[in-house]
This record gives sequence, C-alpha cells and structure tokens, in this order.
Amino acid sequence: MRKFVFVLIFLGIGENAFSQLIVSDRVVDNQELVGLLKADIRKQIASGNEISESDLAEYFRQKFSERFFYDYQSFAQRLPHYNAVFNKQEDHAKRALDHMGKYADSTLWKLPFNYLNGEPVNAYALRHLARQHKMVDIALHYFNTDKDPKYIQYFENQMGSLNAALETGEYEKIEDGNGVYEAFRSGYRILNWLWIHNMFLNEPEYSDQDQLTTIATLLQHGQHLYEDNDRFVPGNHQTRGMSSLAMLAILLRDFRGTDLWMDRSMLRLKEHIDKEVNDDGFQFERTVHYHMSDINNYYYVYQLAKLNDIPIDQAWEEKLRGLFTTLVKVAYPDRTAPVLQDDTEIPWAEKNDISGAMTLGYLLFEDPEFGYFATDKVDDRVYWFLSNDQIKMLENIQRKQPTYGSLSFDDTGYFIMREGWDEEDKMMIVSAGLDEDKPDHQHGDMLGIQAIANGHVILPNYQVRYSLEDYGFFKNSMVKNVALVDDQLQGKNYTSNRGGSGFGKFKGLPNPEVIAWETNDHFDFFAGRHDGFKNIGVTYTRQVIFVNDEFWIVKDDFNSENQHNYKQVWQGHYTVENGPGLLRSFAPDASGHDILQLMDVDTVMSDGTRGKQWRVIVKENQKDFSFLTVIYPYKGYSNRLDENSIGRINDWKVGLSEWELEGDAANSLSSDSSTYVFDATAIKGQKFTIQAEGVLDVFIKRTENQLFIYSLDSESQSITLIPKGKGKKERKTLEPGSRWVVDY
Repeated sequence: MRKFVFVLIFLGIGENAFSQLIVSDRVVDNQELVGLLKADIRKQIASGNEISESDLAEYFRQKFSERFFYDYQSFAQRLPHYNAVFNKQEDHAKRALDHMGKYADSTLWKLPFNYLNGEPVNAYALRHLARQHKMVDIALHYFNTDKDPKYIQYFENQMGSLNAALETGEYEKIEDGNGVYEAFRSGYRILNWLWIHNMFLNEPEYSDQDQLTTIATLLQHGQHLYEDNDRFVPGNHQTRGMSSLAMLAILLRDFRGTDLWMDRSMLRLKEHIDKEVNDDGFQFERTVHYHMSDINNYYYVYQLAKLNDIPIDQAWEEKLRGLFTTLVKVAYPDRTAPVLQDDTEIPWAEKNDISGAMTLGYLLFEDPEFGYFATDKVDDRVYWFLSNDQIKMLENIQRKQPTYGSLSFDDTGYFIMREGWDEEDKMMIVSAGLDEDKPDHQHGDMLGIQAIANGHVILPNYQVRYSLEDYGFFKNSMVKNVALVDDQLQGKNYTSNRGGSGFGKFKGLPNPEVIAWETNDHFDFFAGRHDGFKNIGVTYTRQVIFVNDEFWIVKDDFNSENQHNYKQVWQGHYTVENGPGLLRSFAPDASGHDILQLMDVDTVMSDGTRGKQWRVIVKENQKDFSFLTVIYPYKGYSNRLDENSIGRINDWKVGLSEWELEGDAANSLSSDSSTYVFDATAIKGQKFTIQAEGVLDVFIKRTENQLFIYSLDSESQSITLIPKGKGKKERKTLEPGSRWVVDY
C-alpha cells in the first residue's frame, strides 16, 4: 500500500506556503492530488504522519456518502426499485452495447476517425461521445447482468483515453465547433461521470486507484471550466457547464481552489437566471425543451446545496420556482404542453410531456399545483439525483387543479386563450416574440397559433431533431399555422452551424409587434403585426378572437400597392367540404374541428411529409385582402357545421344581426344582444348609428340601458356615435382592445 510520506513536511505549514494549484492541461497523479488538499483536510485524513492511497479513497467515499444526492451505500436497494418503476433494462443494454460496439474503450477524440465497423464518425456522434450519456447505460448494464468487470474497465479506459488525448493535444478544440471540453459537453460528461462514480463506489473492481483517478479527472475538468468561463456567455451551454462546476465545487470542496469555482459558478448561474429567465418567467429561448433543460441545470445545484446546508440566494430560489409555475401557465388542459420552437425530445410529436419536470417541481417545493401535473416517477435520469426521502414522497402526491385563465407572457411573447382545466376544454397559444440577443432556436412561426380541444391538438406544431435532414424545413413556416405571401416563408437565410451537428438557424426572422391583448367575460383578443413581408412591399396584421368557450375567429389582413397571392397555412389532416371555404378534420372519437372562411377564397392546396399534412388556403392576385376565418371545435358528427348551408355556428348567426352593416366586405356574427362586426364603415341600429372614419372591427354588446363597444381592430379608430332622433353626437378614439360604454 502506497504512502505519501512527503505530506509530513506540510502538515503544520500555512496554506499560503503551499504553491501547487489545480491544473487544467493534465490530470494529476495521486501524490499531487494529496498536495492539492486544503491543509486542514490533510491533517484530518493523515493516519499518524502519513496519508495512504486507501486513506484518501476512503475519505472521499465517506464524503460522497454524506454529500451526494443519495448515499451510495443504498444503491443496492435503489436499483431494484428503479428497475421496477422504469423497466429500462433492455434500453440500457441496447444503448450500452451500441456504444461499446461503435467505440474502442481507448477511443480517439479528434475527427476524422472511424467507428469499430470502419464507418466514419461524424460531428454529431462525436458530440454525444463527449457527453458520455451511454456510459451511464454501460454502468447500469453492469449491475443488471452478472457484473462483468469489463464494463467498469471500459469506463476507466475510455476516461483514460481522453486524459491521454488531453496531454497530447489530440482532441477536438472549442474553435473547431466540436470542442470536447466545451462547457455544454464537458458539463454533461461531469454529470454522467459523477453519476457513475457514485454507483461504482461499492464495487471491488473499482479500486482505490480508479476512484482517485476519477476524482483527479474531475478536478482537471473543473479547473478547465473555471478558467474558460471567466465572462458571461449567453445560452444554455455555459449554464450546463456552470451547473456542473458548482456540483464539483460542493462535492470536492476539500481541494484548494474549489472555493473560487463555487464563487464563479454561482455568479455565472445568477447572471444566467437573471438575464435568461424573462421577468414573465419563461426561459429566453422560448422553447419548452430548453426551459425544462434549464430547470435541470439549476435543480442539480439547488438540490445539492440544500443537502449540504449551503445557502441559496432567495431571488435565485424564487426564479427557479417561477420556472415551474410557467409550465403550469402554458400547459394544455390534458397536462401536456404545446410544442414551441426547437423542442427536440420526440421528433414530429405534437405535444411536450412536462410530467417529469413538474414532478421535480413538486419534490422541491411541495406545491400541490405542481403536483397536479406530477406522476409517481420523475425522468429516469433524474431519479438518480433524488434523495431517498424524495423518492418516498412520490407515493403520496398532493394535487390541486390550477385556476389560471387566459394570460400573457409579455416579455417572451406568448398569449394563452384558455377555456378551463377540464381535459376536453379548449386552449390556444399565439406566438409573437423574438429574443433580440439569441434567436437561434426560433422557428418561422411569427403570429402562429396552436390549439387543443376535446383532448386533441387540432392546430399542431411539431417537434424537431437537429440531425434529421429536413430539420431546416420543419423549422420554417410551411409546417406552422401562419399566414404567408406568394412563395415567401418567414425564416430567411437558413445556415447550419459550423460543427456539423445538424443544428441551424435563420439569419432573418420577422420582427413582431404586439398591438393589443384583452381578456374579459365575452372574449379574449390578440392583435399583432410583423414585418416579414416588407421585402416585397406587403404589410400584415393578425387578429385572433376567442369567443369565450366556443370558437376562435382569425383575421389575417394584407395590404400592398401590388398584386400578390395571400395564403393561410393550416396544419392537420383535412377534407375539403363543398369548396375551399370549409376544411374539416375528425379525430377517432368523432370530435373534430371545422375551419370556415367567411370571405370568398380561390383555392386550397394540400401538402405533407413525415406523416404530417397541411392545407394552404389561397386568395390570388390581390392588393388588399383579409381572410376572416372561424376555427370551430365540436364533439360528435351532428354538431359539425352544416357544409351545405352555413348560416349558424352554435347560437351565432353568420352575416345576420339586429344591426345593418355598410361596407364592401362587411360581415358579422351575432347571438342575442352580442355581435362581432368586421370591416364595416357604418353600423346602424334602432337607436344608434356607429360611424367609422375607415373600416371597423368591433364587438357590440347591448343591455337594457347601456351599449358596450369593444375595438377588435389593429389600428386606433375614431368613431362617431349618432343617436336616432334627438340627441347629441359623441365621438371617441378607440385603441385596439379598448371599450366605450354608452348609457341610453
């Protein structure tokens, strides 16, 4: 058994006299590792006047037992529970054998090189090798089989091959776009290796020397992250790296220099949570996927700090809680979430599963509103970063249905129109935001909408995957519920990143302007515009109205000095009913939705790919035109619109009301004393005439002694109220979304 006798010299000497520091360009040996310990820790470990290899390894086993998310000595009890809950044994075996069949344990870390079968490794694969995700599968496969030592040896040798590549410089650098030590990849590798290290601590094959090599390697990784992140860099890559650096600083705080790691990592993380979680609570990249990814990044640090009695800034904690609250607010009534921008978990899926994240939120904050979305299990990866007490909490989750109604994320640019929280209730989300600093994950869906009704997504968006050839296509406007002009798409100048992973972004995207957002007892109203077609001289606005608890009205308004073909794109599988003015889609349970055009349109085109379809409604050769569209969900065939004679939508009469309308394109929907009016120059009633300077979009509600006039326009409108018979004219300028109450 080796002894580090030289430690005797330093046991009584002050810390400043010891000049050795953690280095980032190589992995230190055991003797140097002892020299990196803080003076009081060296004294604590020393057995007599010496520190042996076994002393050092035993010390850190004890510290991991105390400091890690769970005590490694309980692993043998946790594994059967994990297998029973998740039943992932076959998945782990498949992924483990796939990795070992592709890469030698002493693999290369710099392109070009080949898989074991002779085929070339591409940049995307190298990035995943660098993250070491499947090394966890190898570790779990070891425990789920006969504990063949070759699996532990494979882990040790692959780590050793990276350490060797580090010393020779034969690894992908950050400037190449695929940096093996880039913050995101290095951060994930640290997380995975910590996970594996804790699992292996009881295994005889994982010797004292092996354990200390892992610790030394993690120190080198931590120092590299510390040195390479001396300034704020926007985006989740640095956040992932700083999360792992903070974990190392907590777990390995026995080494000199790790206090600096803690200070820097927490400073960077605070900068990220302050700058990249908008004031409205949404992660700045505007995707559910990256929003939940950031939750995980902050969770690991928050949880580990709590377990180790390390104080967390209260504002930091409140923002973390707010990330979970945001998922509640954006959730569909069936407890999933819409697909927003670069959501990448399940390509082509039309929803996001948020149950794992919300279960985590419940475990952290014990909020029954979070519990409403929770299940009896978290994500299978996160399971290994829960305490044993938290796992027991999953047996009795407290649940409370949320009460949020229609609401807006003003900073992020999402607007939620919600009927309620019963599973068959309706909800729509309007996308009207663009991050000015890093819109890399933004899709061509400005003013796009998604909707759910009767438990089915009726206006879907689709998840993507960077490595798929048609990723750029699925990122753009043909697979969104948007309005277009001619052959223009919103996303322009698509370019792939230099690393070759498949990820790409648009250099040009429309700039949105939110004009109005109003919710009341009668309707929800959104109005916005974007400049996506200014290059061809077209101005465009979209108005969306949720006639409360019934249906939506969408108005797309185009104006130009030249003729263009104006289009609406609707995602879904549709039939054309009695001409292009009515599209119909049915779900297997006989619920469905109709898309009805209240203005004449010319043609409808069909297209699709990857099992997805969409219809394009076209009005040809127009200078100015407005689509006026009703999206009507229903349940049961008999509740559909009558395709042969569409005069009613539920209790709403189409084109008929107590008001007489003037205007070439004037139209209305009316029910009892409520009327929606569009493109009218004058609205004449029994007691009043409402006169507009231009064309007017309004909602009118008449009571026994009052008249309510709500502007549904996209511009300020000056209107004059002219009473019949005696009475004085009244004039008022209505801003979009505002109202005028008139007594009579």
